[in-house]
Amino acid sequence: MKKLAYIALAMTLSFSLGSCIDDEPSNNPITYGDGYITVLLSTDKAAYKPGESVQLSLNNLPEGQVTIRYKHLNEVLSEAPLTGKSWSWTPPANDFKGYMVDLYTVDSGEEVVLSSIAIDVSSDPARFPRNGFLSEYGKMSEKEIDKVMDNLNRHHINYVQYQDWHYKHHKPLAGSASSPMEVWKDIINRDCYRSTVQGYIDAGHKRGMKSLFYNLAYGALNDAADDGVKENWYLFKDKNHGNKDYHPLGSPFKSNIYLTNPALQEWRDYMVQQNNDVYEVFDFDGYQIDQLGDRGTLYNYDGNAVNLASTFPAFIKAMKEAQPEKSLVMNAVSQYGQKDLIANSPVDFLYTEVWDKPTSNGFSILSGVITDNDKWSNGKKTVLAAYMNYKLGGEGRGYFNTPGVLMANAAIHAWGGAHLELGEHMLTTEYFPNSNLSMKGELKKAMVTYYDFITGYENLLRDGGEFYGATVSSTDGKMTVNQWPPVRNQIATVGKRFDNRDVIHFLNYTNAVHLDWCDSNGTQAVPSLIESAQTKIAVKGTAKSVWVASPDASFGVSRKLDFTQEGNEIKVTLPSLSYWTMLVVEYE
Repeated sequence: MKKLAYIALAMTLSFSLGSCIDDEPSNNPITYGDGYITVLLSTDKAAYKPGESVQLSLNNLPEGQVTIRYKHLNEVLSEAPLTGKSWSWTPPANDFKGYMVDLYTVDSGEEVVLSSIAIDVSSDPARFPRNGFLSEYGKMSEKEIDKVMDNLNRHHINYVQYQDWHYKHHKPLAGSASSPMEVWKDIINRDCYRSTVQGYIDAGHKRGMKSLFYNLAYGALNDAADDGVKENWYLFKDKNHGNKDYHPLGSPFKSNIYLTNPALQEWRDYMVQQNNDVYEVFDFDGYQIDQLGDRGTLYNYDGNAVNLASTFPAFIKAMKEAQPEKSLVMNAVSQYGQKDLIANSPVDFLYTEVWDKPTSNGFSILSGVITDNDKWSNGKKTVLAAYMNYKLGGEGRGYFNTPGVLMANAAIHAWGGAHLELGEHMLTTEYFPNSNLSMKGELKKAMVTYYDFITGYENLLRDGGEFYGATVSSTDGKMTVNQWPPVRNQIATVGKRFDNRDVIHFLNYTNAVHLDWCDSNGTQAVPSLIESAQTKIAVKGTAKSVWVASPDASFGVSRKLDFTQEGNEIKVTLPSLSYWTMLVVEYE
């Protein structure tokens, strides 16, 4: 949600009124158009249960003899000629597997990849969470809803969080379970339609997505007493319960948000009932629990100090016990409450809102959060709410800086995380309706391929293995290589070791203006393209094959490489490195 500081009123006004402004760039940037992929493959779902048939389709039919190829990692499972614009494929029955499907032709003896798409076969999306969002619920037609959800589907989003959808923080459902309101005002007095919220939920279910409603764990508006919230449920800045802690919001917001005490059984029971009302009306799959980070010293009504973070496990447990079949996720703002608390609670995955963004070693912040979460939770996957081009996005209309976005995503994905960034638009600030920045065509194309990449290769990126320091060197001087963390004007490697393979990620920081993952001002530069780089890599045994894949080349489709081995080293030519290339060594 919002971090410790509140959003300035002028900024909020510009964001909330943005949908009424017709100036370019459009505030719905994730759309098909100029510069988009010529041959676009689509599937009917973001993820599939084992045994489900996948329906594939093309926006247009390429000319000539084209072959459909189905792969798991670098193994070709089958091939078939392309004969039409739609067809079906049933993947192997194995659970929790990622696949790549591509279309290719042969030109003058050379294979040319025309398009690709990933397929995730997983009975539980928590194994490989890819989180998206929604933020506006005005009157919408089914066609308009489908357009948004089709785009999220094309990026394989399997969890959707519904931001700012509710009536009040302490009373999320407008009306009652027996008589819900058809239209209500959200926190900033925008109209929300019941038909739109449920329409989105239905559209998500049709595409294999889970819908999670957003709400704070401890928020109440200024009229909460009218709805049964008691004075002794609040948290205070003083021992004499004279100064309630609150998150300040000015006009046009309905109210400041006052903090209640999750340590109290009465508050937890109250919120259980409020959530039960929500579930009775809407087919939500779970609850995205939010917080506001470290609030400093707080007291309960009786004047006793309250450790806010320590209240989170009891709150999460109460929500789970009340609705055991529903999913839960809780935001850890700057990791507040994550270790030994949220991480060990019954949440589907770990969600961290990242605010630390130093210009000198910012990418290490991302890897540190992900590896800490891996360790603290015994392997639950991580989604980062990390807002790109933050300062630029607060200044007014413009475009995302493509190099900044792709460098951040490459780092997040190489370390096994996912990035919360896609909804009706791409995120730039913690106020989710802010659509000030749009994506240019090159970024739209790249995002599709990056999401295919993290889905198709999920078993290497997010499914076991141990990180290690790969020993890599350049033998032709085309690149200067170092182990993570990044150094400006060099290539950083991230190694991951499995029983029968090593995975080595090459991340390109040549030309880097800074090492701030956020690229706050949108100044990051495009890295130098490196091609045919002679590379030497230390290996742990006898290699039987080496292959490579990159979201920046051949639509992410893998390619086998020639190599030689002498002792515990192999020599191989890295075909290309733009932002991110993944090299895999398979062992006998």
